[in-house]
Amino acid sequence: MSHPTEPGFKTLQFYSTAAYPCSYLPELDARSQVAAPTHLIDAETYSELVEQGFRRSGLFTYRPHCDACQACLPIRIDTQRFQRNRTQRKTWNRHNGLITHTLPLHWSAEHFELYQRYQLARHPGAGMDEDSQAQYTQFLLTSRVDSRLVEFRLPSGALQMISMIDILDSGFSSVYTFFDPEAHGSLGTYGILWQLEQCRQLDLPWLYLGYWIRQSRKMSYKSSYKPFQILRNGIWAEPEGTIP
Repeated sequence: MSHPTEPGFKTLQFYSTAAYPCSYLPELDARSQVAAPTHLIDAETYSELVEQGFRRSGLFTYRPHCDACQACLPIRIDTQRFQRNRTQRKTWNRHNGLITHTLPLHWSAEHFELYQRYQLARHPGAGMDEDSQAQYTQFLLTSRVDSRLVEFRLPSGALQMISMIDILDSGFSSVYTFFDPEAHGSLGTYGILWQLEQCRQLDLPWLYLGYWIRQSRKMSYKSSYKPFQILRNGIWAEPEGTIP
C-alpha cells in the first residue's frame, strides 16, 4: 500500500488491485491504484488527485499501476494557448450551432437511450453495450465531486450528444462523452473543443483528458489537441520533439 506525499492525502489510503485484462492493449494485463475511502474524496481532494494522475469512474478514483507497462500517460491540454488546427476548425464551424444545456447529474430515459445506441454502434461486444440502467447510473451519474452533465441539441430539440465533466480547481476533467452514432462530422471532437472553449472563457488553464496511449487507436487522438502536457514521474511537462 503506497501513499502520495501531499498533505491533503494523509487521511486517504491507496491500494493496488489484482491484475485484470487491459481494455486498451488486449495482450497485456493491467492493475490500478485506488484511493479510499471514497467518502473522503471531495471536490478539493479530487482536484489534487487529478494533479497526481488519478481519474474517476463513478465513485472509483484510480490511476494506472501496472507491473511492467507505462503506456497510459495522463494528459492535459493548455486551454489558453490551444489553437484549433484546420480539421478542428471545420468541426467547430459544422457543429457550433448546437444548443447546450449544462445540468446537474440526473437520470433521463432519453439520455440512456442515446447511450445504448452509442455503445451498440461504437463498442459492440465490449460489455458496455449491455449496460443496465443501474450500471449506467453507477458509471456516469454517481459522483461526490463537482460534476455536470452537458446536453448538445439541434435547434429542433433533437438530442445529439451528452458530455459528463468534473469541475476542478484548475480546469475541467472530461469524464465521458457519447453521441448519436448516425450523426456526421466528428461530434466527439466538437465535444472536446467545446470544453476547451468553456475552460478558456472561465479562465481555467487545463482540460484533463484522462490517459493518452500511443499504441491505442481509441486513446492516441488526444495528442492532436496542442499544446498539451504529459505527466511523467510526478512532473507535468510538454513533450520535447516527437512523443516516443
